[in-house]
Amino acid sequence: MRWTSPFGPDPTEGRTDRTDRTDRTGLPDVMRQVAHGDKEAFSVLYDALAPLVFGIVIKVVRDRAQSEEVAQEVMIDLWRQAARYRPDSGSVTTWAATIAHRRAVDRVRSAQASADREHAQAAREHRTAFDEVAEQVETRLDSEQVRRCLRGLTELQRQAVTMAYYQGLTYREVAEVLHTPLPTVKTRLRDGLIRLRDCMGVTT
Repeated sequence: MRWTSPFGPDPTEGRTDRTDRTDRTGLPDVMRQVAHGDKEAFSVLYDALAPLVFGIVIKVVRDRAQSEEVAQEVMIDLWRQAARYRPDSGSVTTWAATIAHRRAVDRVRSAQASADREHAQAAREHRTAFDEVAEQVETRLDSEQVRRCLRGLTELQRQAVTMAYYQGLTYREVAEVLHTPLPTVKTRLRDGLIRLRDCMGVTT
């Protein structure tokens, strides 16, 4: 895996044993240099911490492409926040690991929140469309067209729609009469109304 440093070419390109010469006990000195804007010191820091950062992030985020993106953000954070590092608060690796984990969790939460919003919006749109179809179908239940379209439904769909819209039963009452689980009745009603909509040419 190779990342591109935001401050120039990938510092791993063409290196020899630079990372080997900088063990982690020397990282506080490197961090101080980074805090003063030393890009060479940041390249050393990058070499030393990038694998650790990526390893922490991918365990949380799972997706490789997103993990690489988050890891890059963490390395940028280390560059920007270098002056805030205090050796008496913990090692550089611990500090970097904390930032990496926080960034990774934020990404997962953000992705989940976005997915939840999309799901909720889709559910609202589906509910609105379903209600509009039900209303339009119900106003035309006495027509020959509807009776013809009803014959195109499955037996359970036809029974559920007839009981709910001809006889005025609630979904739960329909489920009890048909000895069918309530979620199944709701699904059959939904599917039945959609098929009626398509058969009747009802638009939403």
